[in-house]
Formats: sequence, structure tokens, C-alpha cells
Amino acid sequence: MASKDMQAVYESPFSWRYGSAAMRGLWSEAEKRRRWRRVWVALAEAEAGGGLVTPEQVADLKAHQDEIDLARAAEIEAEIKHDLMAEVRAYAEQCKIGGGIIHLGATSMDVSDNAEALRQRDGLDIILVGLRDLLIAFSDKIDGWAGHPCMGWTHLQPAEPTTIGYRLAAYAQDLLADEADLRRIRADLRGKGIKGAVGTAASYGELLAGTGITPAELEKSVMRSLGLEAFPVASQTYPRRQDVTLLSGLATLAGSIYRFAFDLRLLQSPAFGEWAEPFGAKQVGSSAMPFKRNPINAEKIDSLGRWVASLPGVAWDNAAHSLLERTLDDSANRRMIIPEAFLAIDEILITARRLVQDLQIDEGAVAANLARYGVFSATERVLMALGRAGADRQAMHERIREHSLTAWAAIQEGKPNPLIELMEGDQEIVKHVPSEQIRALMDASAYIGSAPERAKALAIALRQGD
Repeated sequence: MASKDMQAVYESPFSWRYGSAAMRGLWSEAEKRRRWRRVWVALAEAEAGGGLVTPEQVADLKAHQDEIDLARAAEIEAEIKHDLMAEVRAYAEQCKIGGGIIHLGATSMDVSDNAEALRQRDGLDIILVGLRDLLIAFSDKIDGWAGHPCMGWTHLQPAEPTTIGYRLAAYAQDLLADEADLRRIRADLRGKGIKGAVGTAASYGELLAGTGITPAELEKSVMRSLGLEAFPVASQTYPRRQDVTLLSGLATLAGSIYRFAFDLRLLQSPAFGEWAEPFGAKQVGSSAMPFKRNPINAEKIDSLGRWVASLPGVAWDNAAHSLLERTLDDSANRRMIIPEAFLAIDEILITARRLVQDLQIDEGAVAANLARYGVFSATERVLMALGRAGADRQAMHERIREHSLTAWAAIQEGKPNPLIELMEGDQEIVKHVPSEQIRALMDASAYIGSAPERAKALAIALRQGD
């Protein structure tokens, strides 16, 4: 639930409705400042190596590193209009010994960009755990339904039979590729490093003169302490191209899950009636229509997915419009697009895992659709048998086409599909292929090729993470 005073002030739905507590905590204001302080401590430790900072000052910073005081920082920011410097002063007030050396030689982005990259990496770790759980859920479902035939659809028209497990495997295969992409993006994440106002490290050169430590050595020490690689070249910020790559990876994952959710919505509609998302005993589907069982969770996935898909475009603009050594026109939107992308994906994964685990499949509806439409595709098997028996392929193709059109017209009138009977009653056809063989060949449930084997192989790959 939202906070008690949500009627008085706007709160983002991501503050209370979407995403896990862990992801919300990671992107909280308190955690952001905690990460800033982690960078300041690492910088002080590195500077202590050159005698610029005393061990007592470093110890003082460490002792107060987690004492985030948002109220005090807000008071200071209201006066000075700079959030990072407000945190410097709030931190310094707590550190009577070391407060005076916080941020020594640094510019704001030396702190915030490195802290941001650390949060992005931790956010990807949460996403990757959720994605792995979803892949395992798919693996289990694929295994259980690998050989169960169902009607396949192309252009939203009846096509040939497939299996439920093979259809599920198609979604999971995309997700497996998404997992590999996100692992690569995580491994490639870099921070700005410790390079000063325009990336030249000039301020550090002045600061470190005569200490025996070079700016490059200082940067290496800080980044080693943070456990983060630095871009070898950066201006005032790390290259904003990295944000495009990150958000594009998240958007692609959203697209893969979007497709599964959209198909579930189609298959839950009465025209198909084959799949359904779980529906609670006391769940309300509509305020006006008590009978409704709307696919609200799949719709939520698709709604959030569209939002995530829009964000790489903003990041692209930020990167392309980062003029000369930097402009500040990316700052405001980055406060939203990066945290909200992670929170939206987190919610999508949580919801998708539940949908897959509890997916309801109506075997009766699956069988009915297969019986109604599957025989059309099975005529291909009859045509092959007629060809092997020496019949004129073109003449037989025309006879089967005419029977199929007659059968389709009957279906349109709500009648049972008469195609098998029409084929069995055609003396030109049964002259080459006996009626009992025709009936066996037109059992569409047997016309699924290697789908079961391929589905099971994919299920194994999902569990192995390959």
C-alpha cells in the first residue's frame, strides 16, 4: 500500500506498487548517499597513502559512513541548491576529525558516476537472479508439456500443430539469450574513475605533487577498493553510451516477456480458451461485470514493458547530446529512467514467474481446437501418401482443396468439421489410399515432427544456463 499521506503529495507507483523491497531499497535516496560515502571513504584511503589524509581522519569517515541523515541533507540543499555538496556538508558535520577532507580533489561526478555504476551492477544482479528463477519455471513447464499437441497459429490463422511445450520453449529461448546479454552488460559496466572536472585529472596532479603517488595510481587504488573498473577515457562523466547499452538490454528482456504475456492474453480469450493466468477465489475481474476473468497480470507486464521500451530513446538522446565535456540536461531524467527501468523489470520478472508457475491450461479446449482445425494441416500427410501411391499430385491437390473449402464453410456456420468424412467419401482418393488410412493420417495430434525432442533439449539448456 502507498503511504498514508499519498492523497497530499504525489508518489511514484514504483515507491510502493511495483518492484521488490530489495530493488526499491537499492534505488532509494538513502542508498544513493550511502554509495557516495563509500566513494569518499575509498578516496580518503587512497589519499592517506600519500600522506594527504591521516589514518584518524579515514577512521572517522568510516565510523559515520552509514549514518545517513536525509532531513539534514535536505535542509542544506534547500540553501545551497546542490544535492551532492549538501551530503558532503551533512557528512562533515558528523565527522569532527575527518570532515574537512571529504571530497578532497574531487568533482561531483567522480563520486556520483562511480556510485551509480555500482548500483547498476547490483541492480543487474537482482534482475539476473529473477530471470534465472523465471527460466527454471519455464524449464519445468516445458518438460511437462513438451509432447502435448496443440494447434499452431500463423497470422492468427490456424496453421499446423505444434506442442504446448515447444511454444513455451520459443519464449524461453529468447529469455536465455537475454540472460547472456545482461551478463555481458554487467561484466562490461565501468565507472568514471577519479579524473576530475573534465577528465584530465589535473586537480589530482596538483594535489599529489611531491607525494610519490600519480593520479593514475590514486585512481587505481580507489577503483580497486570499490571493486569497479574505470573507463580509460572519460570527460566529466562516464560515457553516456553505457546507459544506452544498459537500458537497451533491459528493454529487450522486457520485449521477450511482453510477447509471452501478449500470447497468454490471446489464448485466454474465449475464441481460443486454451490458457489462463491464475485467478484468486475472491479476485474481482471487473467493477461492472461480475463474470469477468481478465488477464490483469499479463496486461500489467505488457503495460510496464511498453514503458521500459521507451527509455532507451531518452538514454540515446542523453548520450548523443552530451556536448563537449558534458552538459547537465541528462541529470534530471537519469534520476527517473535508470531506477524505474530496474524497478519495472523487477516487477515484470516477479509477475511472469508467477504466471508461468501457475499457468492454467485447459486440455479440453486445446483438444477441441486441434480437432476443429488440425485436420486441415493433416491433409498434407494424405497428399504425400497419395503421391507415394502413384496418384496425380496436382489432381489430388485440387480435390483436397475443394473439400477443405467446403469444410471451412461448415465451420463458419458453427457445424462440426466434416473434412475427414468428405475425404473418405471421395472415390478418387480412396482408390489410392484406403479410408482407414486416411482417418489415421488426418489425426493431427501425430503431426508434430520433432517438437517434443527440441522442447526437452531446450529445457535442459535452461537448467544448465547454456
